[in-house]
Amino acid sequence: MSEATPTDGSGTDPIREPIRVYLLDDHEIVRRGLRELVESSPDMEVIGESGSAREAARRIPALLPDVAVLDVRLPDGSGIEVCREIRSVDPRIRALMLTSYDDDQALVASVLAGASGYLLKQLSGEGIVAAIRRVAAGEDLSDHPHAKALRDRWASHEERDPRLKSLSPVERRILDLVADGMTNRQIGDRLRLAEKTVKNYVSSVLSKMGMETRTQAAVYAATHREQPGPPTG
Repeated sequence: MSEATPTDGSGTDPIREPIRVYLLDDHEIVRRGLRELVESSPDMEVIGESGSAREAARRIPALLPDVAVLDVRLPDGSGIEVCREIRSVDPRIRALMLTSYDDDQALVASVLAGASGYLLKQLSGEGIVAAIRRVAAGEDLSDHPHAKALRDRWASHEERDPRLKSLSPVERRILDLVADGMTNRQIGDRLRLAEKTVKNYVSSVLSKMGMETRTQAAVYAATHREQPGPPTG
């Protein structure tokens, strides 16, 4: 990962290694444009690119970029799944989701997967470059109200039941959706996960919460949600 290093021994104005960027998009023209955009900035370099989720999930942890710019929708999967996979291998890798679609569900799923930002491709070139810099510096650009509401609710629940701290963000979201009565397939469609992956997550939730059945988890989640306050006025 990029580190600050002194340049001339003066102790001032250290040179920083270029921000290492990996690009994932299934459209070659889009990748070419992103590459030209990134490499036109003297403080950045593209260290790899691919057009498929499978190749990106394999190459990114090996190349260890500072920021992976990931297209959300891909022919063989999703950039959200790639984000989740690479950050489970090395959480130092920051992910910036890039999409043509303004989709609240995909945004929330991206946050759950550990992405640091969610940008529309219609954003200006300067905006994309600035977002890469901010994410590389450790900023979290995922300030959407839906994502913030999820974080706030989970924090409130953790204070009442410490067991919830053992759940990952994805597991917490799945617990909420189980309480809504959704099937594994429906949850998979909502979070862009394979049905088998959802089943594994549900099993993990039950184990961590000390429960035996899905019904127990659903009842627990439904009865521990925030209750609306009394009507006013």
